[in-house]
Amino acid sequence: MSFLSNLFSKENKESLDKGLEKSKESFFGKLSKAIAGKSTVDDEVLDNLEETLVSSDVGINTTLKIIERIQARVARDKYLGTSELDRILKEEIAGLLAESNTQQGDFEIPKDKKPYVLMVVGVNGVGKTTTIGKLSAQFKQRGKTVVLGAADTFRAAAVDQLKLWGERVGVPVIARGMNTDPSAVAFDAVEYGVKENADVVIIDTAGRLHTKVNLMAELSKIKRVMQKVIPDAPHDVMLVLDGSTGQNAVIQAREFTKATDVTCLAITKLDGTAKGGVVIGISDEFKIPVRYIGVGEKVDDLQVFNKNEFVDSLFKRIG
Repeated sequence: MSFLSNLFSKENKESLDKGLEKSKESFFGKLSKAIAGKSTVDDEVLDNLEETLVSSDVGINTTLKIIERIQARVARDKYLGTSELDRILKEEIAGLLAESNTQQGDFEIPKDKKPYVLMVVGVNGVGKTTTIGKLSAQFKQRGKTVVLGAADTFRAAAVDQLKLWGERVGVPVIARGMNTDPSAVAFDAVEYGVKENADVVIIDTAGRLHTKVNLMAELSKIKRVMQKVIPDAPHDVMLVLDGSTGQNAVIQAREFTKATDVTCLAITKLDGTAKGGVVIGISDEFKIPVRYIGVGEKVDDLQVFNKNEFVDSLFKRIG
């Protein structure tokens, strides 16, 4: 059974709809202009649609894929009205997300991994520590025991913030303070998790190092040290990205996927932006499952990403 069973309750769906409102309004405003005065999907409409998708942060490469697919449908169906364009767009975007998110929407803690070790990476300011806090609360709500490791030791604020979340949620936080060895903290947290028979250990890591080489070396060291306790740890490396930064999030994803083996993504702050299209582009480009999206401030507003519900909410006004 998924640890987030009954994810799309009525309340969660309403939260997702509300969280994507700005993206939806911006996208459909641009789409209306793209097809203004046109009854069929011709080259001019496709050019305008391309501009709409790029300016909605879908990304150039993903946009070109979508346009090519729509061109193929226009050629096949001969006559395609602009009134059908919204439906076709919805289908093609859902198709793209399906290709790169086969694991999404039904995440379970592996039964043979106890504790399940999740290492969280991402630059400062993307909502990394908040995401860890919300995940801890959700795991605990579902009866799981959680341990947090404060291995972002470059900033005192990061350690303190994680401790605050630990107090709020009621989970232990293993920390050594600022300017200590991050890998030692990770070791302590995993060792404590094994000793206490915890279900989940989540390790926070530093988001700012001077060069990519340093970042790669630091993350590799953290992994090696954790593996002294659990040979196959971490079981997942989750990259947290701020959706409101649009294409900057794509650049960060490129850097981190070069620096470490990212296995899943969390895209935060979608409720405060019109750049929700970035989820489509990132999902398509990196072929790494988007596991969570953040659509509000509440703990439950960090939702397991479900491609069908996401596309449905993004196209909600169309029905």
